[in-house]
Amino acid sequence: MTLAVPAPVEHLNRGPLTRNELAAIVAADIPDGSYVNLGIGQPTTVAEHLRPEQTIVLHTENGMLGMGRAATGDEVDPDLVNAGKVPVVETPGCAYFHHADSFAMMRGGHLDVCVLGAFQVSVAGDLANWHTGEPDAIPAVGGAMDLATGAKQVFVMMSLFDREGAPKLVPKCTYPLTGLRCVTRLYTDVAIIHLGDGAVRVGATYGTSVAALAERLNLPLLPMGTRIRPLKTSA
Repeated sequence: MTLAVPAPVEHLNRGPLTRNELAAIVAADIPDGSYVNLGIGQPTTVAEHLRPEQTIVLHTENGMLGMGRAATGDEVDPDLVNAGKVPVVETPGCAYFHHADSFAMMRGGHLDVCVLGAFQVSVAGDLANWHTGEPDAIPAVGGAMDLATGAKQVFVMMSLFDREGAPKLVPKCTYPLTGLRCVTRLYTDVAIIHLGDGAVRVGATYGTSVAALAERLNLPLLPMGTRIRPLKTSA
């Protein structure tokens, strides 16, 4: 039986997504009722776009369940911060707990989604986000390894190309790994990409076509919904 596969939506009459636009797309894609951790950097901006009716509960490594948006003015409490040390507000029912309990939640599979940044992601879903391997680079793993292992879904937000124009979605990561085969969705400035079964499936592009993107990445790109034959494993 032949399955109908929807073509990726190509947004050709505009440029790449801004950071705010990308954060809004990620926020809208998080399932209602989820428990979610937002990593340092760009992922923290997702909190600004969550709708109250989504009833999403934000978790932090430092022991807070019920983190809200960035705090302003008199709302600022220096003890209440997100992963980027930006002051945040509490949401109704917010709870606090020991650092060890926070990591137990992460490692124990109690988070539905984590949103992380990355230096590289491989087509197999491997994640590299804590060190570039350069001698003068400062390592910053935080709780990323625990989140990559424990969260039911790992979303990554990043630019698809580095400052020199090299792809950050690669056949195989060359930077030290954070987690293996853990990334399920890749949210970038020029494309929304789904990973699984070793295939790269494109849901939408922004300011470029799928064909142009495939040529620049030098990777085969499939439409969303495409099924591939599973790899045979040796006995």
